[in-house]
Amino acid sequence: MKPEGLIEPEIIIKKVKGHGHGHHGGAWKIAYADFVTAMMAFFMLLWILGATNEQQRKGIADYFTPTVIQLQNSGGSNGLFGGKSVVAPDGTSVRPETEGRRPVTAAGSDNSTPSPDREQGQGRDAQRQAFDQLTQLIKRKMAADPTLKGLQGQVKFVKTRDGLRIDLVERADFTMFALGTAAPTQAAGRLVQTVAQAISDTPNRLTVRGHTDALGFSRSGDKSNWSLSTARADATRRLLMGAGIPGERFRRIEGVADTDPYVKDNPTDPRNRRISITLLYDDPA
Repeated sequence: MKPEGLIEPEIIIKKVKGHGHGHHGGAWKIAYADFVTAMMAFFMLLWILGATNEQQRKGIADYFTPTVIQLQNSGGSNGLFGGKSVVAPDGTSVRPETEGRRPVTAAGSDNSTPSPDREQGQGRDAQRQAFDQLTQLIKRKMAADPTLKGLQGQVKFVKTRDGLRIDLVERADFTMFALGTAAPTQAAGRLVQTVAQAISDTPNRLTVRGHTDALGFSRSGDKSNWSLSTARADATRRLLMGAGIPGERFRRIEGVADTDPYVKDNPTDPRNRRISITLLYDDPA
């Protein structure tokens, strides 16, 4: 029996659900792996697009083109063999028809249409061989000429990205032009004539560039190395035309003063005074 006035405490029962760390599902891992794989493929695609040219990309695309599909040739479906062949082991016609594109396994292969780049490369290879023959021809002509035999070291042949450059270089005891003028010397005229005879049969267009050393004019007035180099280049053009080179073959006549020295560590060296005649590549359109 409980004493009067005594209040029983209220009992509250709270049910808490367990939050144990049970085993999670693996579906998210598969989704994440698919996402990473897709991103890797995407970046590989971007890299391929940036690292290849149009011809290589065409070759890659053709690689994934469906291959040739052979179709059975029914030579009469109502015949004795129902269109089957008694010759071929699989029963198909001995001359199966084809359908669809044939895949190109290698860009630029022999059975593909020649690209402009390939034609340009083949054209330049032929012209390089012609330039080599031209170089030997000029050397032989100079060796056979008593006047020019001692100047063989003053003619340099340089293959550039534009074509074959022929440098006619001066030295202390050989000048192509009178000092400070564009008047060619007799030896220069003979040398340019020899070059003209060698290149007269080539179809290549020409550029002529004049160079000077870094020495300035004591009385400059309106003269400078820029005007002098340009005048000497134009004088060389007139010598070439006088030796039989038609005027339409010239593409550019220019003077660069002393900005492109032959002897870079000595701007006043006489060898910096030179004339450059370049036979340009005649690339196919």
